[in-house]
Amino acid sequence: MNEENDQYLTREKFEEFTKELDHLRSTRRREIAEQLEYARSLGDLSENAEYQEARELQAATEGRIKQLENILSTAQVIDKDSKSSDIRIGSRVTIMKVGDKDEREYEVVGSAEANMRDRKISHMSPLGMAMVGKKKGETFSINTPNGVIKYKIIKVS
Repeated sequence: MNEENDQYLTREKFEEFTKELDHLRSTRRREIAEQLEYARSLGDLSENAEYQEARELQAATEGRIKQLENILSTAQVIDKDSKSSDIRIGSRVTIMKVGDKDEREYEVVGSAEANMRDRKISHMSPLGMAMVGKKKGETFSINTPNGVIKYKIIKVS
């Protein structure tokens, strides 16, 4: 779990990426091919905005396909069902800043799945790295631009 290049994904995210890849390979490629064919039929390709736009869309789609293929080929699927008392990828963690009363819950995930809006933090983020390996009741610190902040682990599930 220490390799920075390892891709850790939950089963749900692995399946989501697989569906997206299948969609891009089949449906989206076909749609773009149709757009390119239509744009070619309009004539002079050097001044054809529709053709240029379709080519850019094709390049972006192929880039995303390659990215997803790479993620899925190196992904390690995390089993969230196994219980562990220490924090690891797949753990849901409730923490509280020392001296504060507000609790915050996060899920520790792989980098490809991180999304602060959903309270999913990467195991490679400063907060994630500080928490991994800790247990309920332990405290830990992280350095921020505003100084060191101490947290207490309230719950691990």
